[in-house]
Amino acid sequence: MAILTISRQFGSKGKEVGEGVASALGYDYVGKHRFLSDLKTLGDQWEQWGETLDEHAPSIWEKYDWSFAAYGALIQSILLDHALADRTVIMERGGNVLLRGVPHAYRIRIVAPLEDRIKNIARDEFIDAETARWLAKRTDHERSGFIYSLFGIHWDDPAEYDQVFDTGELPIESVVSLVTEELLARDQLRTPESLKILEMRALAAKVKAGLVMDPKLFTPTLDVEFDGNELVLRGIVHSAKEHKRLEEAAKKLAGDQNLRCELGLRG
Repeated sequence: MAILTISRQFGSKGKEVGEGVASALGYDYVGKHRFLSDLKTLGDQWEQWGETLDEHAPSIWEKYDWSFAAYGALIQSILLDHALADRTVIMERGGNVLLRGVPHAYRIRIVAPLEDRIKNIARDEFIDAETARWLAKRTDHERSGFIYSLFGIHWDDPAEYDQVFDTGELPIESVVSLVTEELLARDQLRTPESLKILEMRALAAKVKAGLVMDPKLFTPTLDVEFDGNELVLRGIVHSAKEHKRLEEAAKKLAGDQNLRCELGLRG
């Protein structure tokens, strides 16, 4: 069936929308707890980094550090694997970017007026209004910085979503109903061609994560993409030896899938 991705302002009730849709359609809900659980299966190190790096705007040092790059690549691979599993609600972490151009993906954003969000946060977190205001602004800032660092897009740009819902104007139940109807309609777009796009993006993310997660192979400019025909390995390396090592590792991770190497050599 169609896949749902949700981006949300903190306190806008986006989580409730996601949970409501998942319950109505029998979808798997992939939120923070599920994501951290996935990381735990990969080892304590990744779980710990998930606690500290997840939806966190990195400092200039973190942005170019191996751990953040590896974590970012791993996030993308995990989320695309969940999308491949079908019948999934993917919460935040750039799901709208990862599934851009996938016809059977429905990418939405949930917003609400700040004063409404402050009331929701104060009630849900048992804090006063002033603290809720600070928390709303800080959380949105962190999430925005995190998404920009990973994907280079502005988190609040409506053009990055198929639909934006304001829960200050529509009750949660209405949003859930509208989203559910749209997902059922988009199910017809789940064609072999659409699935192929998703499968190849997931494989590209798996190859990139496998390379970046190995400190011995880490290259700051490294990327792996699906160009519509085959996987493409891009980046800048400093020696022929490094070039060979990366290319061989990438092809091994890609398995039977064709992979074109476009690594540049910096003299």
